[in-house]
Amino acid sequence: MAGRISVFRTTPRIVMGAGSLAGAGAEAKTLGAGKVLVVTDPGIIAAGLLAPLEESLKEAGLSWRVFSEVEADPRFEIVAACADFAAEEMPDVVLGLGGGSPLDIAKTAAIMLTNPGSISDYYGIDLVPAPGVPTIIAPTTAGTGSEVTPIAILSDTDEKLKIGVVSPHLFPRVALLDPELTLGLPPAITAASGMDALIHALEAYTSNNATDFTDLLAARAMELISGSLRTAYTQGSDLAARADMLEGSMLAGMAFANAGVTAVHAFAYPIGAEYHIPHGVANTLMLPPVMHFNLEGCLERFAAIAGFLGQSVEGLNTREAAQESVQAILALAKDLEVPTSLGQFGVKEADIPMLAEGVMKVERLLANNPRPLTRADAEAIYREVL
Repeated sequence: MAGRISVFRTTPRIVMGAGSLAGAGAEAKTLGAGKVLVVTDPGIIAAGLLAPLEESLKEAGLSWRVFSEVEADPRFEIVAACADFAAEEMPDVVLGLGGGSPLDIAKTAAIMLTNPGSISDYYGIDLVPAPGVPTIIAPTTAGTGSEVTPIAILSDTDEKLKIGVVSPHLFPRVALLDPELTLGLPPAITAASGMDALIHALEAYTSNNATDFTDLLAARAMELISGSLRTAYTQGSDLAARADMLEGSMLAGMAFANAGVTAVHAFAYPIGAEYHIPHGVANTLMLPPVMHFNLEGCLERFAAIAGFLGQSVEGLNTREAAQESVQAILALAKDLEVPTSLGQFGVKEADIPMLAEGVMKVERLLANNPRPLTRADAEAIYREVL
């Protein structure tokens, strides 16, 4: 830390515990709400998760409208549609309920209520000039950590990339972490979102921007997630496992919101945008080869990661212990039945140069990577999982 200045930021109010969604109306009222815009998706409504939220808003004496047209991997056009809807209603608070997509749309729509132009004007870092309408974020998956990050990820179909809007104005005012909202998650979504959260922690721990503070958060996140993900996957009604997953996802979000993620996400973005591979699956596919590549950049940190993931490293030298971290990830992905090759999604050898070019455009993340990466490296890494 000597000679280095770091800043740590996160969501100012975090409410955790089973049944905490019932307090959503009171939280909104504390923020001065008379009218609330709820942003969600059709799956959340079909699962019956909107009803208890609406009951809470009703009990608090608030009015509300619902925007539910959010899609997976949302395009920037969805932000525009939600912002137009919000402009007609002029809510005092925007409340996001769902997985990463509704949460990111809620956060971006809130800033578009108070900032001019198009969301595309704000692609990048620290380009949003003014705070948005206050947001409350209630995740229904343990994955993105969006409830504690200043980041929203959108799909650019023209560029075939996922692009980030990063601004402190995207931090929610309140995070509501209710593990009961995650009990109905199908196993495949539990696996993909849980691996995404684990990867957030792992990348934050190996980022060039890691600090002692983010290390504490990332390490605890890895311990919680690796210790509970298999149970959440195989026994979805286990509330304790679901609670540990949600807490681990939040801690991982805090860590990567400040330290940043690295090349795994840079590799996941092009294949997610081009082949519509779910984000958590794309990250999991790319994690082992990127870990192999990055080992030389920080052997000691990967050796520590093996311990956080529950591997026995007693008697091993640093390199052997570091390699155990990769083995732990491979074993976990196998147990969770996550796809193991890009070929399963139609990726061909001829596609690799185009995908590698996409990786090299994600300079914001590659700058965090513990080992410099060239386009030739990117092509070789994609080939490992073809």
